[in-house]
Amino acid sequence: MAEPGPGPSVGEGKQSGPGDKGEAAPAPKKRRLAGGERYVPPPRKLSTGVSFGAADFAETSYYFEGGLRKVRPYYFDFRTYCKGRWVGRSLLQVFSTEFRAQPLAYYRAAARAGRLHLNEEPVSDLDIVLKNNDFLRNTVHRHEPPVTAQPIQILVEDNEVVVVDKPSSLPVHPCGRFRHNTVIFILGKEHDLKELHTVHRLDRMTSGVLMFAKTVEVSKRIDEQVRERQLEKEYVCRVVGEFPEHEVVCEEPILVVSYKVGVCRVDPKGKFCKTIFQRLSYNGKTSVVKCLPRTGRTHQIRVHLQYLGHPIVNDPIYNMEAWGPDRGKGGKINKTDEELVKALVEEHRSKQSLDILGILEEDLNSSAENKDTGNSSDCTKSAQADPINENSSPAKDTKDPEGDAKDPERNDIAACPLNSDTNLETLEKNKELGSCENWGGQTGEKSSEEKDPLCVECKITRRDPSPKELVMYLHALRYKGAEFEYCSKMPEWAMEDWEE
Repeated sequence: MAEPGPGPSVGEGKQSGPGDKGEAAPAPKKRRLAGGERYVPPPRKLSTGVSFGAADFAETSYYFEGGLRKVRPYYFDFRTYCKGRWVGRSLLQVFSTEFRAQPLAYYRAAARAGRLHLNEEPVSDLDIVLKNNDFLRNTVHRHEPPVTAQPIQILVEDNEVVVVDKPSSLPVHPCGRFRHNTVIFILGKEHDLKELHTVHRLDRMTSGVLMFAKTVEVSKRIDEQVRERQLEKEYVCRVVGEFPEHEVVCEEPILVVSYKVGVCRVDPKGKFCKTIFQRLSYNGKTSVVKCLPRTGRTHQIRVHLQYLGHPIVNDPIYNMEAWGPDRGKGGKINKTDEELVKALVEEHRSKQSLDILGILEEDLNSSAENKDTGNSSDCTKSAQADPINENSSPAKDTKDPEGDAKDPERNDIAACPLNSDTNLETLEKNKELGSCENWGGQTGEKSSEEKDPLCVECKITRRDPSPKELVMYLHALRYKGAEFEYCSKMPEWAMEDWEE
């Protein structure tokens, strides 16, 4: 599963006890167990707030190649409490029904290698039955998708806020497969800006003004302005065709079609939305349009522009043939939601660009396909190979809405011999496999890194996206509140005389 972002619900923080100074609470006394009964400790109290620090930032390092920022693979612990629907089921059953992106042999081999822990004890038997409050930890060899090498420009930094110009392709905070390749981590690692509080978010593919609060007090003050509708956002984009010269107001309701793939559409059953558009220029082929969203729905600007018949020029979702000959203009799709999502996926698969859409081939085969819940923001929920969500609470069946999906390319599974039960069973029986500590590899360039024997990604060669593919022509130009106003430069593609 995806790990959550560093908002108020983050479960990555240090444990805090009841003491005034955050001392750990004394360990509870274990009660006497009946014969054969397994002890389950009480749930641990996880601190709230932002908690990424030096240890998190030191997990791995960056390197730059072909206009891309890349992360060296690293080992990482995913953690979760037993979900309500898992209680009474064995680990083997949970792996086989909810996490089918990996074969069962992988989890058997991971257990042999000491990578699976239940209540901090190594798991040797996957037939163990899960109980309420069980705490799971899964150590994985983690690979992150590349993002643009374009630097994050700091527009303003004072005692209260940090305001940056976010490049396209970077998620704001950790989600899905992204952790170090996120704005939060890059600011922490390269600019020593830590303990930042997210004030608002931008979609991964949207660039522009992004604001963070340095303290809880400032964050609450700005949140109050949000609730009182005192904040104004202004975007610019480049759209297909000649946009009308007069002001256009679109108030079509928007409905989420798929949280996994991250697709929305206009629908009477959707939520109320309002966006004001004003054309800034037209070069004979495409138009630059100013966008003033009065509500904050997922993909609101992109969906409304598609509905108006002027989708963003290089929108990887709303300007695709899958929507039909009119690309969804006027809400005419002539497909069911399931047919639409399938067509979008197939179109990207044929172009070997699923990475731009943000999903892995393995995700599409996961049983979680029909379990999309929650809200989509700057990351789209995806079923992942690892059943560990750092922020899961005991016996609850809720899902974090902020996961961002994986980046794939066609025929990944066929290209990976480790994804077969036969090869994994061989590894499972290899007494020299040992724990993951024996399989490090963050030294030197990518070609010299050690390979992890259990890691599917280590056996796959994926096509890197080009820097151009990681840019979408939608930019947050201005962010204005009662006491502040921050603005970035107009992007190059928004200049009046710009041509593709």
